[in-house]
Amino acid sequence: MKIGILGAGHIGKALARLLAEAGHDIGISNSRGPDTLRELAEQLGHGVKAYTNEDAARFGELVIETVPFGHYADLPAVQMEGKIVIDTANYYPERDGQIDLGGLSESAFMARHLSGARVVKAFNAIQASHLETLGDTSKPLGERRAIPIASDDAEAKAVVSTLIEEIGFAAVDNGNLERSKNQQPGTPIYGAEVNAQQAQDILAKQ
Repeated sequence: MKIGILGAGHIGKALARLLAEAGHDIGISNSRGPDTLRELAEQLGHGVKAYTNEDAARFGELVIETVPFGHYADLPAVQMEGKIVIDTANYYPERDGQIDLGGLSESAFMARHLSGARVVKAFNAIQASHLETLGDTSKPLGERRAIPIASDDAEAKAVVSTLIEEIGFAAVDNGNLERSKNQQPGTPIYGAEVNAQQAQDILAKQ
């Protein structure tokens, strides 16, 4: 699958490496342009290419956005229409400024902004260092580190669950995008090193 990754921070770099190693075609971008990513792309190997944000979104059959939430308005929404978009962002008012979410979860707000995109919340409740080191495809699913996901689109959620399994983790269904509030910073599941059953038990109590 062709996957565009918008943002080359810790999570973006980790996902680029893991998904490229799993056999996917990866295009990565940042806000400063592809010339600043040539060295990173070479380090990642596996044919990873550096793009502008617009071109990375255009390239991907699936798009992962890993930019700070405060920059959501800079995302290339037109190029993401109709595509599965994994939203990894967390809203930190002290970093992102005050943003009126209108009572929505961060991801439901993002889905409203990215009109036409099939938004799935994932990878926001795991540290980049854990993403880089705790995946293990040799383990049965029930024994793997859990990653909660949420979406209003069941088919998109299934696609993302498969990607999560391909890089050695277990996806745990956290319901719709409004339920994604239960995997944000400060919640019991955030950063928790638990397996799928333990994650389900934690999420069921919220």
